[in-house]
Amino acid sequence: MKNRSKAYWKENLKYLLILLGIWFLVSFGAGILFKEFLDAFKLGGVKLGFWFAQQGSIYVFVILIFVYVRLMNKLDKKYGYDE
Repeated sequence: MKNRSKAYWKENLKYLLILLGIWFLVSFGAGILFKEFLDAFKLGGVKLGFWFAQQGSIYVFVILIFVYVRLMNKLDKKYGYDE
């Protein structure tokens, strides 16, 4: 039982770190660090770096929430913690 819960939390933390890393790259990276490079492209008439800073990071965050829910449901079933 103890090994199973340790494996569950280890995998859970792995998912969290990956998803938070993606969120960091999109919000901080695309909106601030890579803004000038992304501004060379346009999305709907707006520079892409500006779009990521204003809207894109929010969209990615909402998508990551749904991805996390799906991953956790699979993880719960895998380790027998589903209801």
